[in-house]
Amino acid sequence: MATVKLGILLPTRGLLIGDNPPEHADLILEMARRVEVAGLDSVWVGDSLTAKPRLEPLAMLAAIAANTQRVRLGTAVLLAPLRQPVLLAQTLATLDLLSKGRMIIGAGVGGAFNDDQKREWLSAGLNYKQRAGRLEEIVQIVKGLSTGEPVSFAGKHFNLEAAMILPRHTQPGGVPILLASHWRAQQDAQINRAARLGDGLISISDSPEEYSQLVQKVRGIHSELGRDPANFEATFYMTVNLNSDEGQAEKEATEWLTRYYGAEIWGTRWGPFGGPERLKERMSEYVEAGAQTLIVRFAGFDPQRQLEVFLEQVAPNFS
Repeated sequence: MATVKLGILLPTRGLLIGDNPPEHADLILEMARRVEVAGLDSVWVGDSLTAKPRLEPLAMLAAIAANTQRVRLGTAVLLAPLRQPVLLAQTLATLDLLSKGRMIIGAGVGGAFNDDQKREWLSAGLNYKQRAGRLEEIVQIVKGLSTGEPVSFAGKHFNLEAAMILPRHTQPGGVPILLASHWRAQQDAQINRAARLGDGLISISDSPEEYSQLVQKVRGIHSELGRDPANFEATFYMTVNLNSDEGQAEKEATEWLTRYYGAEIWGTRWGPFGGPERLKERMSEYVEAGAQTLIVRFAGFDPQRQLEVFLEQVAPNFS
């Protein structure tokens, strides 16, 4: 089968939706270390404040950086518009230094589709209708500040005059930023943003056929703008449950996802829920569609068991 970089989404929210409140976050660190020992590419954490509460992602990645040596450390995805760009640039610079250049940021505008999501932006003192504009300015500012040189910026949401941070980002060009894009959203602004400003794209909801169209479209615009295609990473985020009993896999995934989101909002976007062969087939379809990195999230209440099945029966087919 095709070679692809494999990443695991660590359960920084899943830890909180089980029946027993956690007393510590050791599970997260143990899974990160296991992923590294297994030779996978990366570990990732999600983001939300009040709509889907979880451990704060950048603080968690600092702890993971101190407990690993090789795996890349990513967000899938960071709600960057919730943050102030100078503080974010400083945090990312610190994380990149701590991790010796292993940081990668998936970022997006997030949602405002229900009352909980709208309250999340209001709780941060922000107008959710401005989140796309804030994201674009934040990406530009963070990239500018990554050099350690003074940055002046005049935008609709942020204004800087000769602002400078240290340390500069460890990675040449700054911490890579993958921008969320989805073909089924049919939003040209989203696609153009990834091509103009991103170091790659990250998608979660597209079918393999839709994802193929998305990658081709974004890469086409990226090339037309004269940007280097070798520095662009196409990523896809999957949600799965590994159990040879498909009925049990579907039942557990549905319960887990309902607790996670508070309602059944995913339809047929995610999966497969079932045995390893189904997952290998689906992953191959996304690789064929252009995915260079696949992030896997386990929709189950025993993520360590799911991880072991994945490492033993799925991952070896993609190395």
